[in-house]
Amino acid sequence: MAMTDIKNVLLAGASGVLGRHIAEALSHAGYHVIGLGRAPDADVIADLLDRDGLMRAVDGLEVDAVVHAATALREAPMRHRDMFATDDLRVLGTRNLMEAAKEVGARRVVAESTVFGYGYRDFGDHVVTEDDVFGAPADRAVARHVEAVRVKESMMLGTQGIEGIALRLGFLYGPGGTEGVVDLLRAKQLPAVADQGRVLPWLHLADAGEAVARAVEGGRAGEAYNIVDDVPRGFGEHVREVAEVFGTPRPMQVPALMMRPMSYAYRVATTSMRVDNAKARDELGWEPRYPDSAEGLRALAAA
Repeated sequence: MAMTDIKNVLLAGASGVLGRHIAEALSHAGYHVIGLGRAPDADVIADLLDRDGLMRAVDGLEVDAVVHAATALREAPMRHRDMFATDDLRVLGTRNLMEAAKEVGARRVVAESTVFGYGYRDFGDHVVTEDDVFGAPADRAVARHVEAVRVKESMMLGTQGIEGIALRLGFLYGPGGTEGVVDLLRAKQLPAVADQGRVLPWLHLADAGEAVARAVEGGRAGEAYNIVDDVPRGFGEHVREVAEVFGTPRPMQVPALMMRPMSYAYRVATTSMRVDNAKARDELGWEPRYPDSAEGLRALAAA
């Protein structure tokens, strides 16, 4: 059901890289965005992990929809412990935000999720769809991350009285994200992993923002959607493409085993996953402006 009468959208994580792209897409679509976060310039200043403080902060607000894009990450996670604060935010923070959504009268909640909820492993030639198992028990190294995403989705899709939609985003790049990769390449501090046939689903940040705006407007309540571009590429291939497009020194190619000390980055780089986006195209009317990350990187460099 289309929700064209929505006006006020409360955006948790508005000051983050993804949040800024979401805010731009929502504003362009005609919504009034109310930013929620810990930054002093947020419209509503609150910490999602502080339930009482959050409820005080939203007291008196009238909101039609809530978007959950909050993260504890300030830079790319390298080790598993770098993800722990975000794991906590996905569980406790989501629980508190769902309570706040009811308090402000929101009918719909759209939440950022991730394709890595399907698992950090090699899926071979299998193309992952929304019918695949999501949040299945994983090995000890990544179990905490996968479980946190599963719990986040289950809470926001299963809360009575709320129309929840989860967007399982691909590996993000674009304005606000890729610049850090460029800096590392210029400093000769980022190698390119030998992919050995492994690929990942990518997603331009602007396309992620547009998907959120589409989900606020439409889509089926209680559903999850894969939001990825059309051309899977290896982690190392993407790094080499960044170097070529931005004219940095060519990165040294190294075997994946050399990344083992960076435990989380190693698991991402050694995951191989092809993900289908047909459901989002059909039900959200969404399609990537940049169907290939190589095209998106060229546009970014030109801008």
